[in-house]
Amino acid sequence: MTSRAVFLDRDGVIIEDVPYLSSTEKIKLISGAAQGIRLLNKLNFKVIIITNQSAVARGLVTEEELSEIHKELIRKLEDQGAKIDALYYCPHHPQGRIKQFRKVCVCRKPSPGMILKAAKEYSIDLGSSYMIGDKLSDVQSARKAGCIPILIDNNQAAKRNGLLIIQSLSKAATYIGKEIAA
Repeated sequence: MTSRAVFLDRDGVIIEDVPYLSSTEKIKLISGAAQGIRLLNKLNFKVIIITNQSAVARGLVTEEELSEIHKELIRKLEDQGAKIDALYYCPHHPQGRIKQFRKVCVCRKPSPGMILKAAKEYSIDLGSSYMIGDKLSDVQSARKAGCIPILIDNNQAAKRNGLLIIQSLSKAATYIGKEIAA
């Protein structure tokens, strides 16, 4: 049996974008993010975070430190009743300082590798799934994987060039709820 998912970028969608986030103290949930995730949970979507984390390749954070950041993020969301089903990250970057992470890979967005891996592991129907992100690389990754992209833009909500642009994660979740009810 297949399920539907909403893939979420981390920085700028769920939490405030802090360049190369390296400590749990700097995690700040974006207003309405937990509310949006709770709505997606109620709509029976798997909610999966898909995030590029080149700070690992750049030597700015270790995988262990990143794991602690992700545990704290998930805890903060759970404290507000929002459930994350899975989290995938890409630690690679072609110009990384750490040799083992210095490479071009299939998981780094705009490649669809993380989405495809999650789809396989969770039996996800990508054609009825969404990717919500704040960068064009998120949109490209979604399109390559075959899911519906939604771009978060805090300044406007419009449809341009066939791309749905919405102001926040909570508004995107509301839009998805209306779409599946129609």
